[in-house]
Amino acid sequence: MVARNKLLEAPPYAVEQALKKVGRNLRLARLRRRQTIEEAAKRIGTGSRAIRDAESGKASTGVAVYAALLWAYDLLSPLEKLADPLADKEGLALASAKEGKRAHKSGDLDNEF
Repeated sequence: MVARNKLLEAPPYAVEQALKKVGRNLRLARLRRRQTIEEAAKRIGTGSRAIRDAESGKASTGVAVYAALLWAYDLLSPLEKLADPLADKEGLALASAKEGKRAHKSGDLDNEF
């Protein structure tokens, strides 16, 4: 029996809402360009079902479909900035704190017990 992916069946609420918003935005972008679902699907090399699923924010839709639609509508550049290590304030703070704990060189003796 194949295990079911719980994330796809019931994603966290914030994830679900974000996907729905992206879907609505993609639909609006398509409509503003006066493209049909079939035209958008042909442009990115997929079926119309994938476009409908992306526009409804379906969690099981592959990220490649979302990315390809962004590309097709010339909206891809913000995606490239996602998870930018230089914009990750929490990650930078944690990395900085970790470096601060290694104040002495590895192998040096100290008086900490």
